[in-house]
Amino acid sequence: MKIKMTLCCQILAAFFLTACSTPKMVNLDTVTVTENVADVPIYRNAYTRTSDIINTRLDLSFDWDSAYVKGRASILAKPYFYSTDRLNLNANGFRINNVSLVHNDDKKPLEYTYNGKILSIKLDKQYSRNENYTVFIDYIAMPYKLRVGEDITTDGDRGIYFINREGRERSKPRQIWTQGETECNSNWFPTINDPQEKMTQELNITVANEFVTLSNGTLEFSSLNGDGTRTDSWRQEQPHSTYLTMLAVGDFTITKDKWRDKEVSYYTEPAYASTAKLVFGNTPEMMEFFSGKLGVDYPWEKYSQIVVRDFVSGAMENTTATVFFEGLNMTEGQYLDENYEDIISHELFHHWFGDLVTAESWSNLPLNESFATYGEYLWDEYKYGRDAADLKGLEDLSAYLSNKDKRKVDVIRFDYADRDHMFDEISYQKGGRILHMLRKTVGDDAFFKALNLYLTRHAYKNAEIHDLRLVFEEVSGMDLNWFFNQWFLSSGHPVLNISTAYDTDNKEVKINIKQSQDLSVNPLYKIPLSVDIYQGTKAERKEIVLEKKDQTFTFPLAVSPDLVNVDAEKYILAEKQENKTLKEYAFQYQNAPLFMDRLEAVMKLLDMKDESLAKSIVIMALKDQSWFIRYSAMAVLEHLTEDERLAVLKQIKDMTLHDKVSQVRAAAVANLAKYYRAADNRDVFIQTVKDKSPAVIRASNSALK
Repeated sequence: MKIKMTLCCQILAAFFLTACSTPKMVNLDTVTVTENVADVPIYRNAYTRTSDIINTRLDLSFDWDSAYVKGRASILAKPYFYSTDRLNLNANGFRINNVSLVHNDDKKPLEYTYNGKILSIKLDKQYSRNENYTVFIDYIAMPYKLRVGEDITTDGDRGIYFINREGRERSKPRQIWTQGETECNSNWFPTINDPQEKMTQELNITVANEFVTLSNGTLEFSSLNGDGTRTDSWRQEQPHSTYLTMLAVGDFTITKDKWRDKEVSYYTEPAYASTAKLVFGNTPEMMEFFSGKLGVDYPWEKYSQIVVRDFVSGAMENTTATVFFEGLNMTEGQYLDENYEDIISHELFHHWFGDLVTAESWSNLPLNESFATYGEYLWDEYKYGRDAADLKGLEDLSAYLSNKDKRKVDVIRFDYADRDHMFDEISYQKGGRILHMLRKTVGDDAFFKALNLYLTRHAYKNAEIHDLRLVFEEVSGMDLNWFFNQWFLSSGHPVLNISTAYDTDNKEVKINIKQSQDLSVNPLYKIPLSVDIYQGTKAERKEIVLEKKDQTFTFPLAVSPDLVNVDAEKYILAEKQENKTLKEYAFQYQNAPLFMDRLEAVMKLLDMKDESLAKSIVIMALKDQSWFIRYSAMAVLEHLTEDERLAVLKQIKDMTLHDKVSQVRAAAVANLAKYYRAADNRDVFIQTVKDKSPAVIRASNSALK
């Protein structure tokens, strides 16, 4: 699942920041912890498994007026391990019409109890783990009768939604769509709410002929019913977690695409069909890239992406059928300003991390979301280069650092107050940055070989954080307990005070690093670091390991260096304070190779606004290869004299008309209007108001007033 965030300004704000016997079920004492609330015991364990759903078949139709789901469920199940004569299913707010045992073509009524949430079915006998049985349930689900605060936590937990169900909103189509994560699918079909519960499925969806349907797996056939309705039969033959089951109904145009021999399709409202391939067209290339990078081909029957109205989140990675919020209904111009490619790559990467291998409990959710977030980085790195990927990494770091309250919780946490709290900057952005550090720690070859082993060993199964550690240790030969303990199983991050000096008497460079985080609540970190020592344009790399609160490293050097660049790979998740001079930051911008080197220098030089060298370097950055640095460098205009502004007028005009990135063009228009009022720039604004980008058009219209 993806929650979209606005990050441009946020980045700038946060930057500166053993006997053989018959087995028996036994109850063990529960280990308890607290979530920052005294005397409140909390331990969020993985659910105990007593029954195992093998396959679910649903025959579904809908009552639009009442927003009811009329369902008949056939559930093929068995005991998980211990013999039992009972099947307990989650079914929230249903009307139960019939519960039967299916044997051949006969149905034998079964006794059951139902309290509005749990349907407890008494089977006809005691079944062993080697015996399957099929239970039939005729029911009506009533999601809009579920009460917020009693039956569900929020209005976003109904599980199934009827959009414009009375058809009164002319500007909005009628749609039905589902959202199962975390445990909402039991609001529209009986199931087991547990990410460990994996099943195959068949959905037979009856709708009016005018509507298009979508579900997991492939459309096996459609049957006309002779009464103006049609039944579409969808089947998924590979098991996935119950929360990933989905359906969607509405007036959609299907744009077909292809990856190798598999169908790829984009479901959009008819008005946006013409731009569907513009928005989603990189999907086959993403599938090929991720398949190659992981050494595991995209593992599902097909891949569909659908855009719906009023979705409760940014997107959801339902197996083979990702749902997106309506922001992906885009015109060509809107696509220029925000293409949402990060969401598209995020949800696709989930089809390996989350769908193929699923976190065994909500406490382990980062095994889904951290990887999907890092999938965004990997795609940007491959498609657009490291500058673009490192900007994505900075966005994630900034999102985490800007939420001070969230710094106090572990990444893998068993003490959450509500499972929805796991969907935060820790599971997503911090987790993604931790994976990047893990990659840098073990190296690319080991990193991707370990991911391949993790995916193949746990395919169509579940995993917890220790499973990930064990495959990394098996592949690399390293003991990585220290890494997983301090990053995944602890809270916070290092706060580093870095100072460098040259000792002329001893002819050596001294690097002192202090860890100043609160060690009463945060770890003392072990951090492998690269240090680049520059003499002229040549850099010599040194590898160090920080593992003390106050640690000094020395390196012999005949002459004073031009720059000592600590954390030369710019990958550590930390707050850092350094003592570089104006001259060193200027040198860093011009010589250090990474996006983060240049951005760090520009931001620090903007603080030195009265220094002519600082201003000249930032003006140079107006032509940087990174659009974000060009965008950021325009802040220098506020600090220039009139003569200095006039010297860059031509460049600002050129940026308004020719920069490749619409955000930069829009910012250039705004700055041209703000700082060059005395100049006649109306001819420029008359051109920019014809730009395809809505952001540039808005800025131009404002400038023309």
